[in-house]
Amino acid sequence: MMTPRVAAIHDISGFGRCSLTVAMPILSAMGIQCCPLPTAYLSTHTGGFTGFTFADLTDEMPLAAAHWASLRIQFQAIYTGFLGSSRQMKIVEDFFETFRLPDTLLIIDPVMGDDGKIYTTYTPEMCEGMRRLSQQADVITPNLTEAALLLGIPYAELPSGRSGFLDIVQQLSLDGKRSVVLTGASTRPNYIGAAYFDSKTYKYDIIETRRTPKEFYGTGDVFASVLTGALLRGSEMDDAVRQAVNFVQLCVERTAAEELPMSEGVDFEPLLRHLIK
Repeated sequence: MMTPRVAAIHDISGFGRCSLTVAMPILSAMGIQCCPLPTAYLSTHTGGFTGFTFADLTDEMPLAAAHWASLRIQFQAIYTGFLGSSRQMKIVEDFFETFRLPDTLLIIDPVMGDDGKIYTTYTPEMCEGMRRLSQQADVITPNLTEAALLLGIPYAELPSGRSGFLDIVQQLSLDGKRSVVLTGASTRPNYIGAAYFDSKTYKYDIIETRRTPKEFYGTGDVFASVLTGALLRGSEMDDAVRQAVNFVQLCVERTAAEELPMSEGVDFEPLLRHLIK
């Protein structure tokens, strides 16, 4: 059986566990070949650090894609994260057109903001571009802020509670055409998890675990990477969400116990053994 192959289109930060430095080891541990297409290189991620370097790789992206196409490389999944410009979104759209086959799983993490705020690099034009791009996805993994942006409603007007979160994922499903996993869904004190809608079974539910009272950068990337790997290994959506929720919780618990700075992300490397099937 051929090892599943994923094209991962994200930025890469040399320090601070997020984006490709999270996706590559997690997918590899889960038995998935991860082929990175970097959108930018940063010396550190942008949360909690100052003075970081930034190298824009937009011009390299179509060149790499063209070379892959000339080699007739095929991907079982395409997994996208943070995109830095409207031009990059167009390049990614072209990538989908070139490499997406009928059975290619397209997973989009529509990274646009958090905690009710849009990232400073994002313009209204880019938010609209991400809405259009996400319409092509088989699976999207927004947080609550991104769900509001995709729905075009103010963050403060998002419904909450179990029925509210389940309503959000169904609204985001485009009438059942795509699966949705909404992160940051909490229906009771001291718990956190994800609500989901499965476009294959039309099943929807919320999976929660105990909340650790500390937050770290990069947990969304950990979550989406585990979810991607689980789906490619053949897990049903509910089990894939459960694997992602539980692994993030395991990582956060370990990192909080070690009292590591929030900016370093979660100390997931010693826990990769839990992902090996």
